Amino acid sequence: MCRMLVISDIHGEASKFTELLKKAQYDPAQDQLILLGDYIDRGPDSKAVIEKVIQLTEEGAIALKGNHEDYMIKVAEKDGSVVEKWLRNGGKQTLQSYGYAVDEKSSEEVVALLQTGKIKEHIDFLKNLPCYYEKDDYIFVHGGVDPNTPLESTDPNVLMWIRDEFHQGYKGEKTVVFGHTPTMKLHGCYDVYFGENRIIGIDGGCVYGGRLNCLVLPSRKVFYIE
Repeated sequence: MCRMLVISDIHGEASKFTELLKKAQYDPAQDQLILLGDYIDRGPDSKAVIEKVIQLTEEGAIALKGNHEDYMIKVAEKDGSVVEKWLRNGGKQTLQSYGYAVDEKSSEEVVALLQTGKIKEHIDFLKNLPCYYEKDDYIFVHGGVDPNTPLESTDPNVLMWIRDEFHQGYKGEKTVVFGHTPTMKLHGCYDVYFGENRIIGIDGGCVYGGRLNCLVLPSRKVFYIE
């Protein structure tokens, strides 16, 4: 493979995702595409994004699980404690993209919606996604890594959710490429964040009016769509 292309936190922005792949001239025969999670929630078309991710993985892309996928999976597994939190954090828009109106539905009814049809097929796909991908020089992950725990024994929830402890405490030899935390919070703008401690944040806050970034490795060239 000539290039690794890394994208994270698409959040239902299907058209921007497609446009970004085109702008980067992604070629599955020549490039390794790595997707860092949070395909769903908040944006207008989570269903289309997951369909695209499935297609891309069939062509050789690597897709990881993000904390928003974890939210939806837990709801589907009948964890009633997270239903309202998921809906508040973009789950409502995700269900709408599948044609479901969720206003005034009980938690039990919301759980039931995830048990049938295309959305169930998609959840089954998301359940099987790994939480990290490791290369000789890089670690790819949604949230980050625990600076004090070996990667292979880290709780998956940590890999999807960790923030400050990782940002400030990572001292490993491999470069960690991550999403989850909008780069605006890391260095005050939506550009890719290149930390001095070998961490690279690529979540450009697309769904918040920022940009969808595509980091190219090893060149560190960046393509983006606003």
